[in-house]
Amino acid sequence: MAKLALGLIETRGMIPLVEGVDAALKAANVTLKGTRMPGSGLITAALVGDVAAVRAATEAGAAAAARVGEVVSVEVLSRPHDEVAKVTPGQ
Repeated sequence: MAKLALGLIETRGMIPLVEGVDAALKAANVTLKGTRMPGSGLITAALVGDVAAVRAATEAGAAAAARVGEVVSVEVLSRPHDEVAKVTPGQ
């Protein structure tokens, strides 16, 4: 079985993240793995699915989040190493 891709969307504040995650989940067949709030108003959501779906979801999610707030960073890891799970939201 192919490894799932990991997509991360980081925003400043909860409202942009909720808007972004909603759009991401509606845009492609991905699953929300979890969220993490490290502080200073930053919030990160982790999405998993196949590479194309995660790319489409993070693009749609970042665009939606940017309409209502600040997107700090977006990243897609196509085949993350198993150890990456230790530092991602939802683990």
